[in-house]
Amino acid sequence: MSALDDDVVDHLREMAEEPDLSSTKYELIRKLDSGGMGSVYLVKDTALGREVALKVVHAADPSGSMASRLLAEARHLARLEHPNIVPVHDVGSLPGGRVYCAMKLVRGRRLDEWRKDPQGRPGLLRLFQRICGAVAFAHAQGVMHRDLKPENIMVGSFGEALVMDWGVAKLMGAPTLPGDPPARREPDDPFDDVDPGYHDGDTLERRDILGGRGTAPGAVIGTPAYMSPEQARGEVNRLDERTDVYALGAILFFLLSGRPPYEGGSARELLEQVRRAPPPPLRRLDASIPKSLEAICARAMAPAPGDRYASAQQMSDDIERFLDGEPVHAHPENFLERALRLIDKHRVLVWLLAAYVLMRMTVLILTGR
Repeated sequence: MSALDDDVVDHLREMAEEPDLSSTKYELIRKLDSGGMGSVYLVKDTALGREVALKVVHAADPSGSMASRLLAEARHLARLEHPNIVPVHDVGSLPGGRVYCAMKLVRGRRLDEWRKDPQGRPGLLRLFQRICGAVAFAHAQGVMHRDLKPENIMVGSFGEALVMDWGVAKLMGAPTLPGDPPARREPDDPFDDVDPGYHDGDTLERRDILGGRGTAPGAVIGTPAYMSPEQARGEVNRLDERTDVYALGAILFFLLSGRPPYEGGSARELLEQVRRAPPPPLRRLDASIPKSLEAICARAMAPAPGDRYASAQQMSDDIERFLDGEPVHAHPENFLERALRLIDKHRVLVWLLAAYVLMRMTVLILTGR
């Protein structure tokens, strides 16, 4: 018996994985993406005549942990009706027990791809403020994202920013999944279960030995390059709004410098960097970055949560002060810096006064007075 061609095997595997939508109002168009938890398909909602994104858990889910995760994500998104957060339309189950979640189809580019095009600094900061607004709203609803990174943010054709992938989100003050016992911090090594095949930008999620029920003590959840030190240490009970603020600081670092705060090496090496070393100063990478922006980023990414901005809104407010030419809370100015900032803020008036003085001096010299 001859072996099947690899392409034939891949095609058969895709056909086997395709969801059976016969009992739903959705028509399959094509597969969009696939991840560790499930796949995302472009489908048509025949009842409303629109295209939506349908996330479906993988067929092999004997423990039910992936289905529980998807349902938890859907419930989190249902709480978050905000223009910069992708809304959920529907949840249900398919023949065979596969759980699905229908969401708005997002058309645009990931933030890391959008950043590759030339962008003015004010435009970068205004977009970043919209991201902060979405995160601040989620926090107000008691939801923490826990995996904010450029790959999880889409930029639409009209400049809208959409925060996506709430699959590891958590209700603050509640277990990771409904009905699970609260996690306890234990002194284990958060590096033990790091996948040696990890690629930069991937999300790490270590589950406990009970088949994925809840978050394990000492669990590491997130993306190393954008992960706070307390996340890297697996201190589950210390995570709060300021954990997401740290990730926002890392995203701002990326937007301003074009690179993540930590890069290169294995997941273990990246986690070790996050735990033990602060990110490089922004102005060392680009001397044109103003000190006040460097200070905003450094405060958001302070190693100790208590030294960070208390909320995403506070960080956004400091960005607004910078854009308005006002002093920012993260950077105490000296006299020269204050003078230069005021000159830059009122540059038109300064140029008019300079031109007037020059003209008066020229008249005095020409008339011999």
